[in-house]
Amino acid sequence: MRFVIPLVLLGLGSSITALDFTVVYVALPHIARQAGFSPYALQWVVSGYAVPFGGFLLLGGRLSDLVGRRRMFVAGMLLYGVASLLGGLASSPVPLVCARALQGVGGAVLMPATLSLVVTMFEEGPARNRAMTVWAACGAAGLSLGALLGGVLTGAFGWQAVFFVNVPLTAVGAAAAFAVLTPDGRRRAGGFDLPGALTGTVGVTGLVFAVAQGPQWGWTSPGVLASAVAAAGLLAAFLLIEAHGRDSLLPPRLLANRHTAAGTGVILVYGLTLQCVPYFLTLHFQEVLGYGAAESGLAFLGPTLAITAGNLAAERLIPRLGLRGTLILGVALGATGTAVLAWRLSADGSYLGLLAGVVGFGLGAGLWFSTMFILASTGVAPREQGVVSGLSSTVLQAGSAAGLAVLVAVAGRETAGPAGEALRAATAGGLRSALLVAAVVSVAGVVVTLALRPAGRDRLADHA
Repeated sequence: MRFVIPLVLLGLGSSITALDFTVVYVALPHIARQAGFSPYALQWVVSGYAVPFGGFLLLGGRLSDLVGRRRMFVAGMLLYGVASLLGGLASSPVPLVCARALQGVGGAVLMPATLSLVVTMFEEGPARNRAMTVWAACGAAGLSLGALLGGVLTGAFGWQAVFFVNVPLTAVGAAAAFAVLTPDGRRRAGGFDLPGALTGTVGVTGLVFAVAQGPQWGWTSPGVLASAVAAAGLLAAFLLIEAHGRDSLLPPRLLANRHTAAGTGVILVYGLTLQCVPYFLTLHFQEVLGYGAAESGLAFLGPTLAITAGNLAAERLIPRLGLRGTLILGVALGATGTAVLAWRLSADGSYLGLLAGVVGFGLGAGLWFSTMFILASTGVAPREQGVVSGLSSTVLQAGSAAGLAVLVAVAGRETAGPAGEALRAATAGGLRSALLVAAVVSVAGVVVTLALRPAGRDRLADHA
């Protein structure tokens, strides 16, 4: 019982970082009208958060190992709260985008600190699996709850409320950390990999920026090409530095761990596919079915409950099926549910017609999300759990940025030209195509899991 209250607090940290990806989705039309965003600039309300979040995760994870996990948890909470306050007070595009960028940095500090605390507080095996299930349930459900909360708050209090709501939550979280989390003690001995931190952080940030802006600027535009080339060069330098450095930001030996390698592979596939589905559901609810902000938020109760059920089921299934078996089941359910969503989605459809797909997607996403993070952390020493948490989170964010960019481009191919009722039908067709591509690509999660099968007695099921 002594771990219950700390786990609740860490679940709050997971929910805050996950929730903010979707909490602004349903508020975007209101933000555009009242804060003066052009249609082109509006996407920076999302990208302004996603780019620094993805770029700083690896650094945030390593700082948790070196400086202290509780210290970084508190720092992330406070930074996130201040940024949220500034976002709610902003009345024009530039201050709002800057606040979103600061939120992204705060999230990049908070998320790996939260994950590494969960992993190091519980012994590998059933106890850690149970704790990771709670953490994953809070994070995965937070993606759907963000849309629900965003719709309700926007409808009742205006778009500023989706930012202000974080302020009391982060204040309580930071204060509670001193009471319920174990003190860090002295800073860990060892140097800091400044060259690796600079090249890795800037390289990943540039890569996420190029992927996020590709659909808007064009993949061959000078800005996107320059960012991609610079990112490739910096990441190549980062790999060379890490291979020969003494205090590496990302020690190469971690990727020699079969579980971490397999885990990051399936995390990437999840980011490319199922992580993006809530975005397209939001568009369908608002632009095709014509739901308002509050209705869109309430419509996400279905995905939220299904994802939570999948998270909770993972704890019971892992001891019976092993990590590999549970992952394969999660991928199969998620892919099938997403395909059913694509099949049932139409301009003259209804919410009830989507329920079978919503349930299948949610159960699969919940099983997959919980298990992939357990897998990635298996067999890793406690002193390096922070960097593995940062690596896992970076791969998830980079994958979701790339996946969303590609899937948005797929959906947009059918909406150029039509207007009125024809546009509504074309939008439904585009969303259907995007979800179908996501369903097909998600099957690669099974391929990755089987291709990286450990040899001999080192079986994934042994770590359940």
